[in-house]
Amino acid sequence: MVKQVAKKNERVEEVFDLFIKHVKNFLQEAHLNHEEYTNFVNWADRLGRKGELPLFADVFLETHVLRAMYTDKPGTQPSLLGPYFIEGSPLIEAKDGKPLELTQRPDEAGEVMYFSGNVSSTDGKPLAKTRVEMWQNDASGKYSAFDSDAPRYNFRGHFFTDENGDFTVKTIVPLPYSIPTDGPTGEFLEYTEQHPMRPAHLHLMFEAEGHETLITQVFFEGDKWLETDVADGVRLDLMTTLEEKDGYKVSSLDFVMRKN
Repeated sequence: MVKQVAKKNERVEEVFDLFIKHVKNFLQEAHLNHEEYTNFVNWADRLGRKGELPLFADVFLETHVLRAMYTDKPGTQPSLLGPYFIEGSPLIEAKDGKPLELTQRPDEAGEVMYFSGNVSSTDGKPLAKTRVEMWQNDASGKYSAFDSDAPRYNFRGHFFTDENGDFTVKTIVPLPYSIPTDGPTGEFLEYTEQHPMRPAHLHLMFEAEGHETLITQVFFEGDKWLETDVADGVRLDLMTTLEEKDGYKVSSLDFVMRKN
């Protein structure tokens, strides 16, 4: 059996050299001793073995990465994909003149909400037939397929905008929730005296030909966890209001996608 040899990648070498340069500066500034370094390596090893590396990166690193990449660019600011995304959500289609409805069980608990949006390009043109993926937690604060008794694709689905780039989806108001705290990520929260709560939010992913995929979250004004979001993922242009209308809630937000 012939052993394959990895080809030289100059970009990998360039990024790694830059990483080492900044690590050296960090170590000089932090004055880590050998015991502290060893404790960190052991903690990071447990983070990987527990399968929490994506969780830790999503919560504590990705927001800073996204802000560095996109703050000065036009269009809706991206947010975290989050650890609760899964592939294969069902297609949602309007039936009998009724609005789209996010997949849910009969008599699903929670406050009924109609969420509306418009999707356009940075040049101002509406984006018809944009694929929109949407997912959220249920009235127990849990996501389907993750420590939940709900069907795998409960409160998950994808659909397409109309000819004007508009959509309206019937769902429920999502709830604030705690990220997992029984592993290395929870230890880190204790070390830094941070709470584990995330404010209520919707997850959305937009895909349109000729445009960058937009992954973002929508937050609601008045949530008590907004200012202390453990993931620091809240931005003003990702905020919306919840309004009462005929016994249910309504909310809306427009989204602008960047061209490739």
